[in-house]
Amino acid sequence: MDPVRNPFAPSAGRRPPELAGRDDIIEAATTICRRAMLNRHARPMMLLGLRGTGKTVLLNEFRKIGADEGLLVSRIEAPEDANLARLIVPEMRKAMRSLSGVVAAKHIATKGLRGLQNFASAFKIEAGGIGVGIEGATGPEPGLADSGDIQFDLPDLFETLGQAAKAAGRGWLLLIDEVQYLSPTDLSALIVSLHRVSQSDYPIVFAGAGLPQVARLAGEAKSYAERLFTYPSIGPLDGEAASIAIQRPIENEGAQIADDAVQKIVNITGGYPFFIQEWGSKAWDVSNDPMIVLNDVDIAYEPVLASLDEGFFKVRMDRLTRAETSFVAAMAKLGDGPYPIADIAKAMNRSTRSLGPSRASIIHKGMIYSAEHGYLAFTVPLFADFMRRQDQHAAQP
Repeated sequence: MDPVRNPFAPSAGRRPPELAGRDDIIEAATTICRRAMLNRHARPMMLLGLRGTGKTVLLNEFRKIGADEGLLVSRIEAPEDANLARLIVPEMRKAMRSLSGVVAAKHIATKGLRGLQNFASAFKIEAGGIGVGIEGATGPEPGLADSGDIQFDLPDLFETLGQAAKAAGRGWLLLIDEVQYLSPTDLSALIVSLHRVSQSDYPIVFAGAGLPQVARLAGEAKSYAERLFTYPSIGPLDGEAASIAIQRPIENEGAQIADDAVQKIVNITGGYPFFIQEWGSKAWDVSNDPMIVLNDVDIAYEPVLASLDEGFFKVRMDRLTRAETSFVAAMAKLGDGPYPIADIAKAMNRSTRSLGPSRASIIHKGMIYSAEHGYLAFTVPLFADFMRRQDQHAAQP
């Protein structure tokens, strides 16, 4: 069929043509935004899931919802070894400046801008080697966010922003992707800040997204984190939702797909949204008729695997050292996981203690996580299959 009209969108963070199976999450996001605008408690949300399940897509949906409901919206993606102070200053500056334009909130927002100037100075935040100036800050605000300890200063800034937003009749939605890359200190400061504003019903809403270990990391940072957040699990789509995600975009283009072809894609992909987009896209391209049939899906199989192996999987594999590659290869040979650490050590003829540094490094790189005590699992769906394919290719003459 015409590739120009191919409806599928296999890309990182891009909204699929049919956002199926996530209605409950979208409804929850809408509810907390509306509650915030009424100065009612809006419980922060932390989306947890593997790579390719659509967490970033959902955060982007939340951004639209927040803007539609009248909130100021800030979105941050945390890189590895993230510095929360450096990431959040520009976003808080924009929010404070916007609120300072409202007469009822001008005094509080201006105070907040001065506090933000203190904060930027204390943490030596620079852009291009030049200290970040805060437009609208007419001088320092003694005692506000100037201690140099983010766990004291950031909550003060959140509270001041919350006061200004309430006075202005507005709200602030903060979105942070890849939360697992925040340091324990930064994560703790974020949790304390959200806890502070939630106690006063300030109109500040938070939604974060990260790998499954974020719930444990949050609990280790602050014991009350398990009560502060909701932790929706963003997993593969069930059979019905996956079928809708495949069929509806095709039908919206005036084409069709046979039921057995749909079921084959659902089975191959395990319902993971990113893989559905890949298989749907390739099946569309190889089909010569306005009806995609099972044979089209079969023909698309090898091209899809080649695309995933050279892109989605290989990009992650290339970040590992030789020792780390041996570690994940040993995991894959044990099946599909979760994997007992003792079994991994046995497969590598190593002691469990000696695996500690490699294990910690691979977890930090976001490739594996502690599924439960004594067990590891891959953060990337179907990664074990990819590793086993590499072994087969290497074994071929």
